[in-house]
Amino acid sequence: MFPFAGEMITLSMMAIALGMDAFSIGLGMGMIPIRMRRIAIVGLTVGAFHVIMPFSGMVLGRVLSSQFGSIANLGGGVLLCVLGVQMFYSSFRKGEETIMQPIGVGLVLFALSVSLDSFSVGLSLGMSGAKTLLSLLLFGIAATTLTWAGLLLGRKVQGLLGNYSEMFGGSILCGFGLQLIFG
Repeated sequence: MFPFAGEMITLSMMAIALGMDAFSIGLGMGMIPIRMRRIAIVGLTVGAFHVIMPFSGMVLGRVLSSQFGSIANLGGGVLLCVLGVQMFYSSFRKGEETIMQPIGVGLVLFALSVSLDSFSVGLSLGMSGAKTLLSLLLFGIAATTLTWAGLLLGRKVQGLLGNYSEMFGGSILCGFGLQLIFG
């Protein structure tokens, strides 16, 4: 029973670490005007991607080489930079609708960008033989919860910063994307 507890603690810490990406990016995304219903949908979508991506990584973990992890980080970083630049640019467009919204393709890109690193983790977990169902459940719960927390906090900060909040949120997304690319 003790080895299970150790694995549970390890996987929980890993899930929280992966979910912190979603929290940070949710903080930036929450600075655009967003309704509570949309926050719920965004959190559930990010949580679903944090289940799908590591599962895909676990399945492909035995087939793909370890070089794929750096490609996933690069792809995630580029996506975040594109989203951040669009958000930053839209802060200068007065009276026009925001380009980047967490709806449709924007939501999929957002969820994909924050879950690409979990694909890499899934690759390594697939090679190590970790408990698949437990891992995926913990990853999904942590990502959903932390995304909601980031979006809600970002929403509060948006109220304090007013018109500059979208610019600040875009800067956060770009900074996080650059960290993935160069870090």
